[in-house]
Amino acid sequence: MTSSLPSTPSQTVGPYLHIGLTWYDGPYAVPLGTPGGCWIRGRVLDGQGEVIDDAMVEIWQADPDGHFAHPDDGREVRPEFRGFARSDTRGGEYSVYTVVPGAVDDIQAPHIDVSVFARGLFHRVVTRIYFPEHTETHRTDPVLAALPQQRRNTLIAERSDDGYTFDVRLQGDGETVFFDV
Repeated sequence: MTSSLPSTPSQTVGPYLHIGLTWYDGPYAVPLGTPGGCWIRGRVLDGQGEVIDDAMVEIWQADPDGHFAHPDDGREVRPEFRGFARSDTRGGEYSVYTVVPGAVDDIQAPHIDVSVFARGLFHRVVTRIYFPEHTETHRTDPVLAALPQQRRNTLIAERSDDGYTFDVRLQGDGETVFFDV
């Protein structure tokens, strides 16, 4: 007689991300007071529009000159620029302090790459934040151009008093566009 063992259940990427994946300078892609520095704040929302308060948001971006703080880029970045930040949503929203990036290789409009980790997700979801003041380059950005016109607005941040607001909707009406990377 052959016996088989049951499958190991799948694990989701949340909900306890804030326990081991936060650190002191996590929400700062640049130090406070950096010229041009701004906050990007937002909520992560589930399919019913409810706030998810145990998610984590990571950003990775180019500096204002369009250069990445990574050895593969090969170009010098500004000394204060880290280009990576991470924030949990325990208070109902995430907050990261950064600078608006420059265009990447003069092809892609200024944007920030975003990963979201949350309960119920088997893998992170990946999206982008574009900025409302760069509408001219939005028309020629290959990623935005590949999307249906009615979905592009889910990737555009809104101006706020001290920076920008960008909510991530995981499902439902107004679902944020996510990329298969």
